[in-house]
Amino acid sequence: MSMRAIRVLGEVDVVAAEDTRRTGLLLRHFGIENRLESYFDFNKEQKGPLLIQRLLNGESIAVVSDAGTPGISDPAFNLVRSAIEKGIQVVPVPGPAAAVTALTVSGLPTDRFVFEGFLPAKSAARRAALQALAQETRTLVFYEGPHRLEATLQDLAAVFGAERAAAVGREITKRFEHVYRGTLAALASQCASDANMTRGEIVLVVAGAPRQVDEDAAALAAAGTLKVLLQELPVSQAARIAAQLTGRGRKELYELALALQQEARASD
Repeated sequence: MSMRAIRVLGEVDVVAAEDTRRTGLLLRHFGIENRLESYFDFNKEQKGPLLIQRLLNGESIAVVSDAGTPGISDPAFNLVRSAIEKGIQVVPVPGPAAAVTALTVSGLPTDRFVFEGFLPAKSAARRAALQALAQETRTLVFYEGPHRLEATLQDLAAVFGAERAAAVGREITKRFEHVYRGTLAALASQCASDANMTRGEIVLVVAGAPRQVDEDAAALAAAGTLKVLLQELPVSQAARIAAQLTGRGRKELYELALALQQEARASD
């Protein structure tokens, strides 16, 4: 909890909580006395308009998620969208988000990633969803229930390949935080024998698919680039610029440029 979050919770008129019991414990821990209202997935249609009306009446409301960041895989998104539509100011109060936090300690690439939330509960639907993601080259982040973790890891290994690298983050940022790393097959096997692995909130981080580089297409593209450059530049300079543009080796492109130049002369 940041000092700002504690201050905001103490200042607002209402705290809309996914679980009022857990949020009540949090508020009492920081000595905050405030009016709690439940707002969760099964009452959002009823409670959402009531909370919006209170905002329009001048009250201030803090939205608290049961765990993690409001709006990420919980119904706060609906409330935020409704508030925006009514011209109500929405202010983020940053806190830990399990998806991004687990990603940073996974040991997998973080420069490009995709968050997929929860996978389908049934195996057939889950495998179909994974099949659609099998060629995704970005790192993938999922949430999963502890009781489905083993089955999901087995499905991931079957669809993505047993040797795909992955990490399982359990109870991220909490007291019993632990990160398991390995191949999908190894993690599935460990999950079957380690009861602790299936306790608490789970984040799955999976390496993206290897990039399928079409070498012939890349070579043709490099040759095309060189042909254009050679119309205006000497061989060495054309090769240097082509290397910067294509990422290919300068020596390779210099030899290719010489061959292209000779070919052009022979055809003249």
